[in-house]
Amino acid sequence: MRVTLLQHDLVWKDPEANVRCFDLAIDRNPGSDVYVFPEMFSTGFITQPRGCAETDDSETLRWMIRKSRQADAALAGSVAVESNGRYYNRFYFVKPDGEVVTYDKSHLFVYGGEGLYYSAGSERVITEFRGVRILLEICYDLRFPMWCRNQIGTDGKAVYDMIIYCAEWPLARKLAWDTLIRARAIENQCFVAACNRVGKDDWGEYFGGSALVHPYGHLLTEEEESGSECELTGEIDMEQLERYRTKFPTLNDILWKKDYC
Repeated sequence: MRVTLLQHDLVWKDPEANVRCFDLAIDRNPGSDVYVFPEMFSTGFITQPRGCAETDDSETLRWMIRKSRQADAALAGSVAVESNGRYYNRFYFVKPDGEVVTYDKSHLFVYGGEGLYYSAGSERVITEFRGVRILLEICYDLRFPMWCRNQIGTDGKAVYDMIIYCAEWPLARKLAWDTLIRARAIENQCFVAACNRVGKDDWGEYFGGSALVHPYGHLLTEEEESGSECELTGEIDMEQLERYRTKFPTLNDILWKKDYC
């Protein structure tokens, strides 16, 4: 599977401008199976969503559906959404056949004010696309390893093969990002596709650091210049992943009661 991470600056509260940017970025990088955007890619990270959040049937989502079909690829990123009188930081994973899989961010960033207006999701979401099982996560979720813990399912296989993180992670906590995206890949024996924004807003500065991470912890993509806008593409090899899991089956050795109770 070919994955492209679209690491760009965001125009504050301007969905039209941001969608146009990502539309062109996809056109510049044809042939990928999945394109990943940063968190709240249509507006920037808005903690006061009233008047700014999009609807369940927003033009941003309609564009994702059209573009997914046009590119014959899945599009993945989160949007601030108002639904049934509540606000959600909602991850959309849109497939070329028109299927829209959603995940509402579970761990709201209370430190930054996200918990004041948004409602937290309560369900972990895994979707399958082109033979890869994918766990959908948003930014602050990265800090909670039990929430994304991989395990062996009833079919005898790991319940997922890749985690996608869309994020607006600030420069001040760069070391945590660099460390945790590798840790999540290593401990869960999976690939990690982590897309962070660059640029500045009223809340701070963003450094990028987007990466496709191998289950061993090394990077399959690399920025040409730290903190710059770029589009990063890498390949994940499922056969290699299965060989690794068979040779070194740590997921079989998880002792749930001992480890987590």
